[in-house]
Amino acid sequence: MARPTRVSPYLAELIARPHVSPAPPIGKTFRMASYNIHRWAGVRGGKQYEPERAVAVIDEIGADVLALQEVLRPSVGDDPLRALAEHLGFHLAFVVTRLHKRGELGNAVLSRWPLAGALAIDLSFGRLERRAALAVRVSDGERHLQVAATHLALVDRTRARQVETLLGHPQLADGPTVLVGDMNAWRPTKASRALDDHFTARHHNANWPASFPVVRPVLALDRLYARGVTVVEMGAHISEAARRGSDHLPIVATIQLESQTS
Repeated sequence: MARPTRVSPYLAELIARPHVSPAPPIGKTFRMASYNIHRWAGVRGGKQYEPERAVAVIDEIGADVLALQEVLRPSVGDDPLRALAEHLGFHLAFVVTRLHKRGELGNAVLSRWPLAGALAIDLSFGRLERRAALAVRVSDGERHLQVAATHLALVDRTRARQVETLLGHPQLADGPTVLVGDMNAWRPTKASRALDDHFTARHHNANWPASFPVVRPVLALDRLYARGVTVVEMGAHISEAARRGSDHLPIVATIQLESQTS
């Protein structure tokens, strides 16, 4: 079989849900989650393909805004991501990071509220890893929130360049902002210190929910950084379904969004 073609990350999907009932306005608090779904392969990985396991976990979480990493959209057969958006009645954006032998692989954001814009930010600075962020603007017409969902590199030096790019991007320059996803941050590095300085001083595994590996979580790889909003609480979602749904646990945060003027 030929190897997948190397491509630059691109926005592949932006779907509004005009047929669903309008969502209520964004409340002062709402729930946001991040989940590395491991290509729908469950905890075992490899060639396993069990989208229903991750979907069951997502149903348990009940998030209003959901960031997903390692989303596989198969080139043959039904698309679990579109089916999930239909199931939730949520708006959807998806950025392809790279082409997998079984389809497109990338990051997604699903939102109860409309997405008033979406773009791909290329973070592919290493020769071996294709990485990207999906930046969206969640809005109910009165309140809005910038969300950047990503899956950063394994290599420290590359991850530092990715963080520098994200922090300097105009999409994340002002206003209420959340940077969320699989940060691959298992120890303090230049990248983690930059995130600390820009967002918050919580970058040690003792102060973040451990989310990996799912069989015995000890590493806080999955993170949520906020500016201009308050993270009321944050933790890993632990359940029997979550222990089977992926090799990561999802993290779930309660976000407090203050009154805004357009």
